[in-house]
Amino acid sequence: MSDDALRLCLIGATGLIGGKVMEESIGREDVRLSAIARREAKLPRGIRMELFVAEPAKWGEVLEAIRPKAVICALGTTWKKAGEDEDAFRAVDQHLVLDTARAAREQGVDRFIAISSVGADTASKNFYLRVKGETERELTKLRFNRLDILRPGLLRGKRENDRRIGERIGIAAAPVANLLLHGKYRQYRAIEAETVAQAAIALAKSAARGRFVHDNDGIIRAAKRLPQLITD
Repeated sequence: MSDDALRLCLIGATGLIGGKVMEESIGREDVRLSAIARREAKLPRGIRMELFVAEPAKWGEVLEAIRPKAVICALGTTWKKAGEDEDAFRAVDQHLVLDTARAAREQGVDRFIAISSVGADTASKNFYLRVKGETERELTKLRFNRLDILRPGLLRGKRENDRRIGERIGIAAAPVANLLLHGKYRQYRAIEAETVAQAAIALAKSAARGRFVHDNDGIIRAAKRLPQLITD
């Protein structure tokens, strides 16, 4: 692995995006990946990385030890997994995300990439989207040298756990629905989790300073900038 490889830390390795980030890192000499999780995660075959299992209160200490240049935060739960409890949902999608970001900032992390959601808005009447919007707002206050917020539409990809019925129906209908979503509605199209992971890695490698928000089209453009692996 190259000495100038990007030291990248993944938070949320057990989820769909986290799993895809690990898969996309296989064989990459330009990325030195580590991950932090609350429980063991299944690592893809062929991956060269370290996975640190620790309680969230200790994540700052882990970040201090591995000293990443960039962090990809793919933390998130669902309304159902949170027991349809607002406090339980906020505990993960807002408080844990922000606590992680603050710990990263304190440890000198330069770049932070957060996976949010299409429609995130502090003024939304939808609780899920309002929390996402509030979390985005607080992330911008932490003043990372570079902050990228990704707002993908419905994620397509195989999850380890069962999907919600509505989500399964949405994914099945996505090829047709995508054809009907144009203009400002393009952002609501379904998108491959693999593409989101590629975009997150590509953005982590970007040195340009600033705060950026990426909808589906922006995510696809970023994914295309990720250098392709050269295979025999």
